[in-house]
Amino acid sequence: MSDVTLTRSQRLTDRVPYAYSATTAHPAPLIFFAGACPLDAQGAVVGVGDLEAQARQCVANLLVALDDAGAGLSDVLFLRVLVATVDAGDLGQVWTIVHDAFADHEVPGTLHGVTVLGWPGQLVEVEAVAARPTP
Repeated sequence: MSDVTLTRSQRLTDRVPYAYSATTAHPAPLIFFAGACPLDAQGAVVGVGDLEAQARQCVANLLVALDDAGAGLSDVLFLRVLVATVDAGDLGQVWTIVHDAFADHEVPGTLHGVTVLGWPGQLVEVEAVAARPTP
C-alpha cells in the first residue's frame, strides 16, 4: 500500500486533471528519478517524430525504474513532463498519455515546453519523485 496522499484544493479550480499537492508519511524514503527518456533497451530513441509513441515509451521506462527502486505509479509524489515543442496542443497530447497511465492516481505535475532534449530526435521526457512504501 502506498504512503502517498494526494490533496485537492476546494478553493482552486477542479477542472485540472491532477491533485495540487502530495504528501508522504514519515519516514518513507524519497526516490528521485532521472528523466525517463523514450529509449529502447539498445539505447535508440523510439518513435522519432511521434509524441505519443515517445510518451508511452517514457512511461514504460519510468515503470521499470520505479519497480527497480521498490515503488510503483501510486507511490509517485510529483511529475515533470518535458516536451520539445512550442505548440500547446502537443503539450496536451503528451499530458493525456502520461495522465492516463497513472489512472486514478492524479499526481501533481508540471508540463513544460522546451526547445531541445538530450537525445537526437527526442521530443518527450518524464521526471518523477516517489516515496518508497513502508513495509
